[in-house]
Amino acid sequence: MKEKLYTIPLNDAVNAGDECPLCYIENKMEEDWLDYTLGPGASYMESDVRGMTDKEGFCRKHFQKMFDYGNTLGNAWILKTHYLQMNRELQAQMEKHTAGAGRPAIFGKFRKPSGDDTQKKDSVAAWVAEKEASCFICRQERETYARYLSTFFYLWEKDPAFRDKIRASKGFCLPHFADLCEEAQGALPQKEQEEFYSAVFDLMRGNMERMAEDVAWLVEKFDYQNKDADWKNSKDAVQRGMQKLKGGYPAQAPYRMKK
Repeated sequence: MKEKLYTIPLNDAVNAGDECPLCYIENKMEEDWLDYTLGPGASYMESDVRGMTDKEGFCRKHFQKMFDYGNTLGNAWILKTHYLQMNRELQAQMEKHTAGAGRPAIFGKFRKPSGDDTQKKDSVAAWVAEKEASCFICRQERETYARYLSTFFYLWEKDPAFRDKIRASKGFCLPHFADLCEEAQGALPQKEQEEFYSAVFDLMRGNMERMAEDVAWLVEKFDYQNKDADWKNSKDAVQRGMQKLKGGYPAQAPYRMKK
């Protein structure tokens, strides 16, 4: 099947021979969004982008990655206007909270309790929780990742060579394996679902066992009796083993701005 522009990144990820091609895609996607947000193209100076970053902000993980990226001026510009937005919202929330706290208690004394009352959260705390869950880069990644999942199943259905490459791959990390299992239910007809699950279950079973063997042999290599034995595939078993269980790249250095 001839590659199309939107299938190239996924084929590249599978061809990379990684422990999980979707981790590979996710990592590249995050680097691309860091470049977009803070890179030499200076998208943070565009009013529409700053409008989104002012409103959505960034999660703790991505603030750390943005700091590591190294664009001090870019980060400062983003924070400058984001703080204006946050301070406006904070002031409004505190005024709303104060006004609500000043109501006479008698109005609530004889009110019939509702099922939601036990779950009611302080309004300021609820606002902070909403901000904690909001991140410009996370949202962009979720939306892009959803398109890659759709592309995965498009290729699985239409391209026999892609199926063969998946069957010969190292499988997936458990979180991305779960995403594929869930997505397959809506993306594939019933007959093809059965074929897909059979293929990926065998793939995961074999590769989880392979990973367990690599880790076990790494432990054995620390026995003095095995000091001259071949390392086999165990030298990087810790980081690969962590990736297989939770995704990501534990040993990866911070991604920095290209100068």
